[in-house]
Amino acid sequence: MSTKKRSIFIIVLVGIAASLALSLVTTGNNSKLGAVAKLATPASVEAEEQAVQQYTCGMHPMIIVDEPGLCPICNMDLLPLKVAGKEASSTPAGERVIKYWVAPMDPTFIRDEPGKSPMGMDLVPVYEDESATGSIISIDPVTSQNMGVRITTVTRKNISRTVRTVGLVGYEEPKQFSVNSKIDGWVERLYVNETGQFVKKGSALLEIYSPVLVSAQEEFLLARNNSQSLAKSPFPSIADGAKRLLESSRRRLKLWDISDRQISHLEKSGDVAKTLTLYAPYDGIVSMKMVREGQFIKGGMELLLISDISKVWVYADIYEYEMPWVKVGQKAKIILPYVGSDPIESEVSYIYPFVEPKTRTIKARFDIDNPDFTLKPDMYVNVRLETDPVENALTIPVEAVLHSGERQTVFVALGDGKFEPRLVKTGLQSEAGDIEIVQGLLEGEHVVISAQFMLDSESKLREAIQKMLNPEPPAPAELKHDGQSLQETDKDQKELESLFE
Repeated sequence: MSTKKRSIFIIVLVGIAASLALSLVTTGNNSKLGAVAKLATPASVEAEEQAVQQYTCGMHPMIIVDEPGLCPICNMDLLPLKVAGKEASSTPAGERVIKYWVAPMDPTFIRDEPGKSPMGMDLVPVYEDESATGSIISIDPVTSQNMGVRITTVTRKNISRTVRTVGLVGYEEPKQFSVNSKIDGWVERLYVNETGQFVKKGSALLEIYSPVLVSAQEEFLLARNNSQSLAKSPFPSIADGAKRLLESSRRRLKLWDISDRQISHLEKSGDVAKTLTLYAPYDGIVSMKMVREGQFIKGGMELLLISDISKVWVYADIYEYEMPWVKVGQKAKIILPYVGSDPIESEVSYIYPFVEPKTRTIKARFDIDNPDFTLKPDMYVNVRLETDPVENALTIPVEAVLHSGERQTVFVALGDGKFEPRLVKTGLQSEAGDIEIVQGLLEGEHVVISAQFMLDSESKLREAIQKMLNPEPPAPAELKHDGQSLQETDKDQKELESLFE
């Protein structure tokens, strides 16, 4: 064998031995090489693997597969699943545009510039490809047109409201008077014997016979005679005592509502009156009569109720949601039920500090002069209350707001078929159908005013799918890397280092 052939044979043997040795090393250290492959895999490769197109069912979002086909539940065609955040990740961080600034603890507190939240925390930026409250959804123009999506602009304007309600005419409470007797007796004569009868101040109402009153008059006459006979007594104390007894008897008659004129007539004539006459204390009408002629009455019993209706009160029922519009001093028109009657101008004089339990309304009172008695107590009237406008309020149409318990949501149109769900806080609602936005929107933004329910369903569906695809990371103590715990990763790292030694 020549030297050249011998050299070739030796090289072939060495190659075979090296191949066998490498095979043994590879077989024995399979797990180590697997760990090396796992740790050496670039993040971009993993991201590409996660970005593989997946498919889901429109009726059953929990069905997510890697290949197109039919839903195993409803047998419908699976639809391609869009991966949220893909566009955001493809945009360089330095080129992203800040849309607005939001408070970390209150997503409705937004500003168009950085600053502090009401809790003193720094506002965080929200970029154009992000949403602070949910998933941004994209809908092509044809689908938006088929859904009937309409958009309007957030504007500032003055909003007002006309409160229309029903009022009830009532008596002026301080001008209602009760007529009663302070002694027991019998009603001998009743001058006012009709409910609704007008009476003048000082006119006679009724006469009462009382034995106690007769005795008191006789005692007064005895005291008068005694005082006259002892007036020239040489003892001043006796004369003063008789005089004091006369004044005591006179005061007793006054306390029983006997007028000074009657007492003066009794003192001059000496004739004891059988009955006591009660007179009207004020002008008004008899709104209630509880006595009849010949009736026995007890002291303190209410006999008549006299009410002055030259001025009346109108009580208007205001619902609780309308109360922010109503204030003392606001102008109102009282419209009578008469045909062709002119409205009466008035203003709110008082708002009662309690709610009627049956009607769940709050009473607002109007004081109205009624010289010709046009307004009758217990009459129903229409009340039209002109409220003060709220100036320069940030408003949107009321149909743009989705109410779900304690949360109010609107959909902001971002352009190019993209829509963002946004939490807002609302204020007053105008009569024209506009609602005030206290927090959550900026002037000039565009909001959806129709088909919001379909957008809301789509947003929640995509948010639920993303939570299933990208679950929240576990607590720091249980963090894992590719299915391995931190301890296992450290072990693989040590094995990798020993392999290259």
